[in-house]
Amino acid sequence: MSSELSERIEILAKWMFEAERLVVFTGAGISTESGLPDFRGPNGLWTRKARGLPAASDTKGWASVSPNEGHRAIFELQELNKLKFLISQNVDNLHLKSGIRPELLAELHGNLTKIRCSKCEFKMDNFDDEIVCPECGGKMVPSVVDFGQSLPQKDLALAIRHSNDCDLFIVVGSSLVVFPAADMPRLALESGARLVIINEGETPLDSSAHLLFREKAGPVLTSAIARLKELMQSSS
Repeated sequence: MSSELSERIEILAKWMFEAERLVVFTGAGISTESGLPDFRGPNGLWTRKARGLPAASDTKGWASVSPNEGHRAIFELQELNKLKFLISQNVDNLHLKSGIRPELLAELHGNLTKIRCSKCEFKMDNFDDEIVCPECGGKMVPSVVDFGQSLPQKDLALAIRHSNDCDLFIVVGSSLVVFPAADMPRLALESGARLVIINEGETPLDSSAHLLFREKAGPVLTSAIARLKELMQSSS
C-alpha cells in the first residue's frame, strides 16, 4: 500500500471515529467484488446495452452471490455502533445477507427477494403464491422499482432524513447519476457533512468530496475499519 493511500485511509478512519451520525450510501459498484456487474463501468449493464451488447457472460446470477469484503465492512460498522443508517440503490439483497438490520437500511430501488404492498408499502419475503398484504389487505407487488416508477416513499423519506442529519456521508460504488437517489450526498453536503466517495469511476460530486478513493471498496473499507478499531480501543 502506498504511503499516500495509507494517509487517506488514516483520515477516513479518524473521521469514522469522530462521526456521531455516519451514513453509508451504496451503488452497484460495491457488489462487483461479489461477481455482479455494475451499471456504468466499462463492462457495466447499461454500458454494454448502449453498445448493443448482451450482459457479460462471466457474471454470476443474482441468487448465487454472497456478500463480499465491502458488505462485511459495513456490517462491522453496524456491530461497532458506528453506522447510523445505510442507503442503497442495489436490489441484490447482499446487505441483508451480510447481517445489516432492516431498520437501518433503505433500499431505494427495492429488493429482488421482497414483495411490497402497493398501498401501505409493507415488505415481506417473496412467495410464489399470490397474497394480499397482512397489514392492510392491499395488493402485494414486486418491490424492485422499474424505470419511470416512483421510489418507495417510506424508504425515500428515511434516506432524506438521515442524509440531512448526518455528519459523515460515505458513498461506496455509485456513479451518482441516477436520481433521486443521487440527491442524497448533495443533501448531506448542504447540511454540512463530510463527504467521502469510494468509487473506481468518476462521479459528478468528485470535486465536492472531502476525501476521494478510486481504489476497490472492500480493501479500503476493511483497512479503515481496522484502524477505526484501534482508535476506539485506545480511547476506551
